Amino acid sequence: MRWLVWLALLPAYAVGTFPSAVMVARSKGIDITKVGSGNPGASNIARTLGTRWGVAVFALDGLKGALPALVGVLLLGRNVAYGMVIASVLGHMFPATRRFRGGKGVATMAGAAFVLQPFVSSVLAVVWYVVRKLSGISSIASIAIIVGLPVGVALRGGPAWEIVAILVINGLVMIRHTDNIRRLLHGDELSASRRK
Repeated sequence: MRWLVWLALLPAYAVGTFPSAVMVARSKGIDITKVGSGNPGASNIARTLGTRWGVAVFALDGLKGALPALVGVLLLGRNVAYGMVIASVLGHMFPATRRFRGGKGVATMAGAAFVLQPFVSSVLAVVWYVVRKLSGISSIASIAIIVGLPVGVALRGGPAWEIVAILVINGLVMIRHTDNIRRLLHGDELSASRRK
């Protein structure tokens, strides 16, 4: 059984490397890694190509987390599902196919969360929208849901191991937001968002 678990991580990582933002931008004749923030993610696509394309990339990146989570839950159990989600998020952030330069993992994490924690994720979707509207800064909204997910699961009485797994996943996503956090602390994130 153990070898089956490790084997499941490989396709999960491969799914995570699917370059949604890169392919959408390339279809428009744009290298998304060289415009705006340079991040191959939904926010940069939205700023560069428009909201509709940003939503499309967010959905595609979300599926990269949702599919491994769903397969893991249905076939191998919730603990393996979380391992597959970690692999998928790592694939999105550090794709071997693109010199380990990927996105920040918010959409991939969110897609997995909707499968594994649908109630908390639905609440956090509203939180993300409200924070984004009020602040005008997508990174603040993203950080809000990164922090909110393990808190919400804990408040609902989720098992300790599951909370720890979520903290690991969200910790990876938070690390990719280091630059955003630094700019927020220095009061530069809003102007940076407007330039991107």
